[in-house]
Amino acid sequence: MAQPPLILGIDQSTQGTKALLLDEHGQLIAKASRPHAQIINDLGYVEHDLDEIYRNVCAVVADVVAQDPSYAARICAVGLSVQRETVAAWDKASGAPLYHAIVWQCGRGAPIVARPEVKARSEYIRKVTGLELSEFFSAPKATWLLENVPEVKAAQQSGTLCLGTMESYLIYRLTQGHTWAAEPSNASRTMLMDVQRLDWDDALLALFGLKRSDLAPIVPSNRNFGVTDFAGVLPQPVPIHAALGDSQGALFGHGCLQRGQTKTTYGTGSSIMMNIGAEVIACAPGVVNSVGWQLEGQAPTYVLEGNINYSAGIISYLKDDLGLITSPAETEALARAANPKDECYFVPALSGLGAPHFNSKARGTIVGMSRLTTKKELVRAALDSIAYQVSDVVALMRTNMQNATGLDMSELHVDGGATGNGYLMQLQADLCQLPLVVPQDAELSGMGVALMAGIAVGVYDPAVLTAGATKCRYEPSMDDATRTLKLTGWHQAVATAIAHGARTS
Repeated sequence: MAQPPLILGIDQSTQGTKALLLDEHGQLIAKASRPHAQIINDLGYVEHDLDEIYRNVCAVVADVVAQDPSYAARICAVGLSVQRETVAAWDKASGAPLYHAIVWQCGRGAPIVARPEVKARSEYIRKVTGLELSEFFSAPKATWLLENVPEVKAAQQSGTLCLGTMESYLIYRLTQGHTWAAEPSNASRTMLMDVQRLDWDDALLALFGLKRSDLAPIVPSNRNFGVTDFAGVLPQPVPIHAALGDSQGALFGHGCLQRGQTKTTYGTGSSIMMNIGAEVIACAPGVVNSVGWQLEGQAPTYVLEGNINYSAGIISYLKDDLGLITSPAETEALARAANPKDECYFVPALSGLGAPHFNSKARGTIVGMSRLTTKKELVRAALDSIAYQVSDVVALMRTNMQNATGLDMSELHVDGGATGNGYLMQLQADLCQLPLVVPQDAELSGMGVALMAGIAVGVYDPAVLTAGATKCRYEPSMDDATRTLKLTGWHQAVATAIAHGARTS
């Protein structure tokens, strides 16, 4: 008797790559992960080795199928979620990288977006792409590659350049160059795509020195992107039948299919994302419009989004750079043990501030230290900064949605490793004044694309998206006076970080 089919999800994120294996019911049955190097120079430039990432994708698949001899032959489709805005350049003939990937966190594009001819098009950029003019999106990173890497410029001139976000690169490599495609949720984060037409905008390509032939055509999110055996890991090639940006993958995985449903992903950074339906809506500065996904034969689903540069990544900073902790698991106990009278705030603007400020000059700042401030209080302040940043974006998004549609959030879905920190989750519920819904499985980005791929090949019914189990809920319990006092102190600390950056730039 044939064994039931399995669906594979690959989550290629900022810190590493995961393989997730789902059974015929959409339940996670196995996973594996591998980190990759964070290449950071003295200028603060952040890069990834594209060959290392490709090897890790194949390796985590090998790791996960090694857990059971039957797994490899039962996989029938793959979904791929990726870190967004990160830019890759590679050779069309060989697939070989022409340079390291420039990571979304990297601010090297700031001088490019500051050019008068680019700044003059900021309103056009917002109208056409739905995005704020910012170096954190892909376009200025691509310009930097063309202007600073001779191999990239030469490839453009010879017509052999492939330029794109990570899903485009990995699909190309995994299909051995047979598929050259871009996917709408990722393309919408490049600052080059017309968010209404789901096509590259020629005026913006010209503004950033790009040719249409440098970029792949944009196709639906659940398209059959071609087949792969992951460099011989699987006994037969299987179709890559879904691709999404990691944040959109999480929204889909949460089953946030209705207007107003919202999630927060706690990764290196945080994405706060609200489903707004089939039409773009006007949004206030600080949040942007993006594509959630586009399924074959259907209108796109749009989202409002705010992005935070350093969310759970600040915990890695405490561990790897400051040496204050040896494991993220320590932070909850330290935060709970901290002195409640300490008024220390930690603004994690290590590469500027994202939403709702979009200030690349702001610098990491600790304010309010006193003799009460010890390691415990600093760790708590770092954890608190995650919740404060998210609450600022949620507040702006709620106001925006209410003004545009009359709808409001009723709860906030959350995912990512930080959801295991009960202190942080309770504070988040208190600051947002919303219940937090924590799913049974925290790996929603990779699971979301796996579910999309499984639906595309007929293994799952779409109802699987709303059948996921809830692990727990956090209800808000903080009184309004305490909440207001905490937020006021936070906003004063943010103003200090912005002012410091302005003085030293």
